Amino acid sequence: MAERVARVPGRASLALALALPAFVPGSGGSCVPCGSTAAGPMAPQRRGAAKAHEGSGATERRRPSSMKSVRAPREAWRKWPRAALLGASATLVALLLWGSLGSDDGVTEVLAHRSEVLPGRFIEVPCSEDYDSHRRFEGCSPTKCGRGVTDAVITRDEARRIRSIAEKGLSLGGSDGGASILDLHSGALSVGKHFVNLYSYFGDKIENIFSEEDFQLYRDVRQRVQLAIAEAFGISTSSLYLTKPTFFSRINSTEAQTAHDEYWHAHVDKVTYGSFDYTSLLYLSDYLDDFGGGRFVFIEEGANKTVEPRAGRVSFFTSGSENLHRVEKVHWGTRYAVTIAFSCNPDHGIKDPAFT
Repeated sequence: MAERVARVPGRASLALALALPAFVPGSGGSCVPCGSTAAGPMAPQRRGAAKAHEGSGATERRRPSSMKSVRAPREAWRKWPRAALLGASATLVALLLWGSLGSDDGVTEVLAHRSEVLPGRFIEVPCSEDYDSHRRFEGCSPTKCGRGVTDAVITRDEARRIRSIAEKGLSLGGSDGGASILDLHSGALSVGKHFVNLYSYFGDKIENIFSEEDFQLYRDVRQRVQLAIAEAFGISTSSLYLTKPTFFSRINSTEAQTAHDEYWHAHVDKVTYGSFDYTSLLYLSDYLDDFGGGRFVFIEEGANKTVEPRAGRVSFFTSGSENLHRVEKVHWGTRYAVTIAFSCNPDHGIKDPAFT
């Protein structure tokens, strides 16, 4: 049964609910317009004391000054709680808005927080028509669509070991821009502004970089991710075929140099890669510990959904327009992940990489 995620009010609704102007972080502005702290109605004034007898003019002249000095502290005391309350309310609004925004594009719902350890969370969504223009395979092509997140498939230690494979391979090259790719299946490796074939370019040196244990772990992790997807969508594991591109990604805050570095654009996997039916990502680093920005965002009208990466976390979803998505720009640090894609069409299947 689909799990419902509580909605956090957006900037406008939260500001209206508290009847105060919206606070924009970093604007240097205030939650309350300048000079708007007004005192309430004045308390009724006492009648003046009876006139003094003739000859007491000095007393009469002193009385107004004395009464004024008594009233001033009382009026200041009445105004102070109002100003303090208004200031506290403004501060609360600022903090709430700051916490609810949390990104540059107004994401208002978090599907998976980095601090959570999820045995499994699945949200079912209506399927798009994207699959109708492709050959359908009974018992595999999506009829139940959605998105899921789990921290129970891959351990954090395994994620660390998988990340070391990416680090070793990418040490041989790396993009001049912010996004580098390593594909152990095709051998594609980012080098400068281009790609080279890892296996033909470096030849026998590869045996000094990777080990058979590295490739065995990679295959084992892929199989467990495949099983998790099959169970979530109620299909047979054997009906899913690993497809291309399946690859490691390393993203940092370096300015993009080519179109391949512009990873942050919204897209649909089934449209970009016709072979994709089910997409998964295995995260290999931690949001806010290893990098800032770089969250995965499902784009929806009204309230986007975001997944905060956590090493060992697997995010998976059907690849059609029902799961339009993007990745936030990485602001600092380095984000590692593996994209693992599956097709229902055996003609689009690829083999696991082998260490030779």
